[in-house]
Amino acid sequence: MKFGLFIVLTVALLSLTGCFNMKMQPIKVEPVHMTLDINVKLEQQEIEDAAAEISPVIGKTAPDFTLPDQNQRPVTLRQFRGKWVVLYFYPKDGTTGCTLEAKDFTALLPRFHEMNAEVLGVSEDSSQSHCDFIAQHELKLLLLSDPDHTVMEQYGAWVVSSFGSLSYGRIIRTTMIIDPAGVIRHYMPEVMPQGHADRVLGKLAALQTFQ
Repeated sequence: MKFGLFIVLTVALLSLTGCFNMKMQPIKVEPVHMTLDINVKLEQQEIEDAAAEISPVIGKTAPDFTLPDQNQRPVTLRQFRGKWVVLYFYPKDGTTGCTLEAKDFTALLPRFHEMNAEVLGVSEDSSQSHCDFIAQHELKLLLLSDPDHTVMEQYGAWVVSSFGSLSYGRIIRTTMIIDPAGVIRHYMPEVMPQGHADRVLGKLAALQTFQ
């Protein structure tokens, strides 16, 4: 099955990534061009689980950071110690997939809070863009601005690709689940926005059950 080959290649690429030293190294992965084919949707969980199983970042301390939120207030990862954190990176405010993902996380936010978890979204958009995005769709999330991609690079959510002689960077739609001690417990690369928030909630429940 060609999709099985895709999974094998994804796992092989991830197995070549670097590990933590004093701080987390960027996760080097090639761009993966996802489609909305029904088979991709059905097997997305299998892809995410396969990548998470061999990811070198699982069990490592999440790099601390401080970024401004939609109100330009500084948000630091360590301020959430004692809570679970869902840290998700997305490409751009207002786009179809990112809007769907943010609205789904908002709808499920009370359940995340019941599980002692906070949801943080990160993109390169400005605080003002986040503010407008939140107002337009009545979002309840903390959205952080990383215009220089500094945190994205730390978490392997920013890669540089090439097309001939042209090089360009892009955001990988990536999610990390971080435990109350600040340790990364699950890694989801190249996620599909549809149903993603629900999959994250299920994974969080599983992690808490077996903690």
